[in-house]
Amino acid sequence: MAYIRLVQDDEATGPLKQMFDAALGRAGRVFGIVRLMSRNPPVLQASMEMYKSTMFGKSPLSRFRRELLATVVSRANDCFY
Repeated sequence: MAYIRLVQDDEATGPLKQMFDAALGRAGRVFGIVRLMSRNPPVLQASMEMYKSTMFGKSPLSRFRRELLATVVSRANDCFY
């Protein structure tokens, strides 16, 4: 099995710490996908910008419907949401 060392909260510094703090503010924790991408902070930043645009940007879909779609797709893919 592959192993990727994840960045822990107390190891994050600078912009990465700010992104971890933002994750804590949004969700109360730093989810695994954020921790995994933290090995490459520019990728994490780009991913978070895409997420914010998708979930909070202008759209004909309500926020509720966007969350519902994300949940349904995650379930269809056997992913924990």
